[in-house]
Amino acid sequence: MNFFNRFKGLFKFRSRDKNRTAQSAIPFRLNFLLWIVGLLLLALAVRLFYLQVMNGASYKAEVKRSDTTTQTNNVQRGMIYDSNGKVLVGNQATQAITYTKGQNVDSDDLYKIANRLGKYLTVPTTKLTTRNQQDYYLADNSHLKAVLKHVKSSSSSAQYDDAIAYLNKHPHYFKLTKDQKNKAMIYATMSGAYSLSTTYIKSKNVSAKELAEVSEHLSDMPGVKIGTAWTRNYPQGKDIQSLVGTVSTSGLPSDSVNTLLSQGYSRNDNVGQSYLEKQYQATLAGSKSQTQVTTSGNNVTKSKVVYPGKKGDNLVLTINSKFQKDVQKILKQNFPAGSNSTGVYAVVMNPYTGAIYAMGGIDRDPSTGKTTTDEIGAINHPIVMGSVVKPATIMAGLMEKVITPTNNTLTDMPIKVAGTSAKTSWFNKTGSANMSLNAASALEVSSNSYMMQVLMKIGGMNYHSGAQLTLKPSIFTKMRYYYKMFGLGQKTGIDLPGEVAGYTGASGKKNIGSALDLSYGNYDGYTTIQLAQYMSTIANGGYRMKPYIVKEIRGTKSNGELGNITYTAKPQVQQVIPAPKSYFELVRKGLYQVTHGTSSYTTAKSLSSVTPSISAKTGTAETFYKKQSTETLSFAGYAPSSNPQVVVALAISNASGGSSNLTMAKEIFQAYWKDVQSSKSTE
Repeated sequence: MNFFNRFKGLFKFRSRDKNRTAQSAIPFRLNFLLWIVGLLLLALAVRLFYLQVMNGASYKAEVKRSDTTTQTNNVQRGMIYDSNGKVLVGNQATQAITYTKGQNVDSDDLYKIANRLGKYLTVPTTKLTTRNQQDYYLADNSHLKAVLKHVKSSSSSAQYDDAIAYLNKHPHYFKLTKDQKNKAMIYATMSGAYSLSTTYIKSKNVSAKELAEVSEHLSDMPGVKIGTAWTRNYPQGKDIQSLVGTVSTSGLPSDSVNTLLSQGYSRNDNVGQSYLEKQYQATLAGSKSQTQVTTSGNNVTKSKVVYPGKKGDNLVLTINSKFQKDVQKILKQNFPAGSNSTGVYAVVMNPYTGAIYAMGGIDRDPSTGKTTTDEIGAINHPIVMGSVVKPATIMAGLMEKVITPTNNTLTDMPIKVAGTSAKTSWFNKTGSANMSLNAASALEVSSNSYMMQVLMKIGGMNYHSGAQLTLKPSIFTKMRYYYKMFGLGQKTGIDLPGEVAGYTGASGKKNIGSALDLSYGNYDGYTTIQLAQYMSTIANGGYRMKPYIVKEIRGTKSNGELGNITYTAKPQVQQVIPAPKSYFELVRKGLYQVTHGTSSYTTAKSLSSVTPSISAKTGTAETFYKKQSTETLSFAGYAPSSNPQVVVALAISNASGGSSNLTMAKEIFQAYWKDVQSSKSTE
């Protein structure tokens, strides 16, 4: 009993002690909790201070940015003028149907708008793709659900791609009517637009009925508007289009879309896609207008023009439009009919500045006889030119000092080297007309033999009839070095895209016999613009001038006329030929004799009566078209002979003989003095 009571007393003592301990623990836990709450409140206060006080302005701007966006619209493209201020490429305003995509517009919204607009507007569907049709078909949720019943997708994100794949495998599953295709094209155009960017749904041939009906239902089609589109027109004729280029009409060209996107263009922007329109895209495009648009959901609540945009600057060319037309007409009228010729190209150039007065061209399909204007072919069609390059060979001989202005007489004779057939001048096929020629008379009668002998001397070979051809392949490099010095065989740098360097024949040891052909222009191929630059270098005494076609860039006055000049082209010397004046005088003497010589073999005597006087070199190259023997007829010359003001270069590829090159050259010179510069001013 005593033991029990003692135990019970002990138990009560410990219970009282436990209760006392529990009661003392409650305030500690409460205090700890209060400290945690206090710290959290302090952290919250610090965070609020950071957000509202320290960075409040930036976050307000972020909220404003999410509600306010800048909408851009295209402006009128800059125009292109000739050297006298005549419009070559202008802009024609047309009424258009446009669409500006809202910020939160989804495919369902686009589908509904496209279907409504398609009731009143008919658009061309030639560029409608199969994928465009599939996207339009699946934009109808009932169609999408029906197709998805036939596919098993690994995830919801893959369902649409799987639906497209199913339609590709089962093209018979859907077939759009003509009306549906029209709406599908509208839907595709709308889908390609960026948020708050404006795209043209139809910019050409919008009928009065379409304008009226669309205008009447604009409230039912958010984003659709009546706007203005600008299309290119050509007041002086469309022939110039092959030189100035074209502008895309349905957004960025597919071959350069990624590059243009990286430059800040939108997919639906129309840009220059060839030649001058492409080369000067940034200049001609101008800067888009900017409108600050405030939106709420899909609705625009406020808009304010913050920048009205700036029309593109204008190009003023060195081209004289009247002369350009006349050159093209001369080429067409004198083009050899019924031949295998693949084309004719001409360039008229100022020898002292590099300014291009005219650039003409015709491309011809010999199998059909069809011809098309191809002015740009003068810079991208290399042609084996023939004897017109012989003055450059004479200059190479002089600069290598294998001939001199006072010691340059050689005998024209058939060139016979061991193991090859004889190579001869056109007037001395058998050797019966062997004669002594100096450099000038060799140009006058166009001696192949003289040029081959000069090349062999440059190559260190002592020629005699039947000798082994000991030339080394390095002779190709040496001769081309001199030709390039004058502009033959390399790009001229003209301000047009697409220029080519020419054609270079094989230059190995097994081709060494062709080095002889190279000396008189029957091996490598050059462009007509190179021919013009080369002859200009001879005409001006040794300055290789860079050709150019854009004379000025100018703004626009408020009345639409040409405004202030922002850029003026300056003549650029690409190279000064390191040769004394006496070398050029010798060559120019020969070029004068080509047209005014007294030999029975003088090659261009028919030009002797033309005034002002012409100095020139003609060319005939042996060529082939589909295994048929043909000839290239070329010409490069300047006038007046004593004070060169203009250079004319032309080439007729794969012709069938004749003298149409001389006829063309004569008429082009005459047209120049009539259209561009009075011949009296040169006297």
